[in-house]
Amino acid sequence: MLGVEIAMTTLQPETTVAEIAAESLAAIGVFERLGIDYCCGGKRPLAEACKQKGYRVEDVERELATASAKSSTSDVDWNTAPLPALIDHIVNTHHVYLKRELPLLSARLAKVHSVYSQRLPGELDGLPEVFEGLRAELDSHLMKEEVILFPAIRAKVAERETGVPAPPTCFGTIAAPIMQMEHEHEEAGAALVRIRDLTHNFVIPDYACSTYRALILGLEELELDLHRHIHLENNILHRRAQLLSA
Repeated sequence: MLGVEIAMTTLQPETTVAEIAAESLAAIGVFERLGIDYCCGGKRPLAEACKQKGYRVEDVERELATASAKSSTSDVDWNTAPLPALIDHIVNTHHVYLKRELPLLSARLAKVHSVYSQRLPGELDGLPEVFEGLRAELDSHLMKEEVILFPAIRAKVAERETGVPAPPTCFGTIAAPIMQMEHEHEEAGAALVRIRDLTHNFVIPDYACSTYRALILGLEELELDLHRHIHLENNILHRRAQLLSA
């Protein structure tokens, strides 16, 4: 179970957004609504993140406490669940989602941009290039996680449990691929910001057809899923995995 009530009542000035998010799905909901970055930019103290957004930290803490009190306690605590279970969750939930949705979004975007860029010159200009760059990066990223990083973490878990040394790797410790994955996460985060900007915060125009509407709704859902996906990896999986080699 998640100790969200405890986490919300013991906030310290140096408590980071990522640490709060790692303890509470309810907090993630608050951060999403307020536009506070809890994944790639989550390693900042809450007070600093609030100041950047123009919020009073006391007000945000109050919202976090309220959300915590209303949240369900049936969620899996990924801070203590076995790492292989967390990896399975990431692959079966977030990787499967991306492999299914990215091609669909790509097809919708190509159709919408082709039609509307002729009717309304400048409509969605730049969006196909940003999205396809993100898609290509994610396709490569998922492969590297599934073939390189995740098996290496599983091997370190098995080593800890059995005492049998994990097979040697070409990259030394798991810190190296983790660093690369987090760099790629930052690039994905920057692309998401650009997509939000190009779609004017995912506003659906009055004249949009059903495909256009589905595109914008799908892009907004993609942002939410990637935020939660990257949060699980940066703030929980990677942190815990590096402790295996400590």
